[in-house]
Amino acid sequence: MNLWKNLKKPLYLCGALFIGSCSVDSELLDIKVTAEDLALKEQLTELSGSLDFYILPESDDLENIPADPKNPLTAEKVLLGQLLFHETGLATNAKLEANKGTYSCASCHHSAAGFQSGIKQGIGDGGSGFGLFGEARKLTADYTAEMADVQPIKSPTVLNAAYQKVMLWNGQFGATGPNLGTESNWTPDTPKETNTLGFEGVETQAIAGLTVHRMSVTKEFLDDSGYTFLFDQAFPNLPEAERYTMTTTGLAIAAYERTLLANESNFQKWLKGSSNAMSIEEKKGAALFFGKANCYECHSGPALNSEAFYALGLGDLAEPAVPILVDEATKKGRGGFTKNPSDDYKFKVPQLYNLKDVNFFGHGGSLQSIKEIIVYKNRAVKESFDVSDEQLADQFIPLNLDLDEIEQLTQFVENSLQDKNLQRYEPSGLPTEMCFPNADRQSKEDLNCDN
Repeated sequence: MNLWKNLKKPLYLCGALFIGSCSVDSELLDIKVTAEDLALKEQLTELSGSLDFYILPESDDLENIPADPKNPLTAEKVLLGQLLFHETGLATNAKLEANKGTYSCASCHHSAAGFQSGIKQGIGDGGSGFGLFGEARKLTADYTAEMADVQPIKSPTVLNAAYQKVMLWNGQFGATGPNLGTESNWTPDTPKETNTLGFEGVETQAIAGLTVHRMSVTKEFLDDSGYTFLFDQAFPNLPEAERYTMTTTGLAIAAYERTLLANESNFQKWLKGSSNAMSIEEKKGAALFFGKANCYECHSGPALNSEAFYALGLGDLAEPAVPILVDEATKKGRGGFTKNPSDDYKFKVPQLYNLKDVNFFGHGGSLQSIKEIIVYKNRAVKESFDVSDEQLADQFIPLNLDLDEIEQLTQFVENSLQDKNLQRYEPSGLPTEMCFPNADRQSKEDLNCDN
């Protein structure tokens, strides 16, 4: 018997409360303050007026999480989105029958890899296996690269996505913020046309991604699996004819994605008063991040990101695990979307939390470690010769950090910005009782999943 079909509201609300909940950490009671703490607090306060500027809200504090005005956050909508994000039952449009019901949004954005893919190129339809953190996923023998749903560029994380107005490396998804004035590039009959719905980037990508990644939603499926009740709770004010659609599915998924916040990282604990949360070396690294290294000029706010696009001369996809042709528009980043030559080879500034969960960085995954990124920025020698010196960002200049400073900065980004408990954002199970984030035979074996 599927218990989800008989789900009662009191039980549902209890389930909703677990989204983002966490116990009080004893470290938060630590009030030991060092000279490094005092200096760093003064430094951050001078930069932004208050330590609060950098604090991520709790994941159930829906009033304080940035939201699209056209998609207000509710606990009911977030719970529905959490389930749909991981639901392999939505994978109905696979190229081959055997791959139907085997992948989900979480195939390329799962907690084990910091809500990005465990491999350079995320694979939805056509993929097989998971490993420990998604690193073992590969193309199945029955699929060619042309048949499979494979990313031609590193899958960006959806962690801290609430602090982005536009999505993807080129920022093509989103009708507001930096994309105001780009309406002529919202090409009909392409995923970019989804921008015409008027939503921000998180919502636009979630809606467009369902079709792009070969998923669908039908009322029959929702009725059979027990999801209809959850849609009714999440969208009670919509007419039934508009309630069970791809658009509402995407809006629920986006609501969930906005609650994916790295608010249990050591830097966040330190900001909230736990002086012992970061080591002395990490605090020195933070002082460099917000000082001499000038990282804060591009990486600011609670997510340590920005809405800006810069050309840093990083390489495209190197030695792809699944060989596919990368078109020129993708290689040109923002310029490939806007068609403005001055935007060529510019890519969106990423957020910096949980980078340690994978070992490939940059839009093409061309760098292998956080330290390698810092060394790259410190030297300011471009990797790609497709990018002319004139196109490089003004900020791409030598930082003059010594070896000790590079190590301290690495310690801060690697360890202080690492939330070790992202598994709290996973559901305990799905209404369909299917495996997630993947449900192919090899993934089931890797994940020790029976259904």
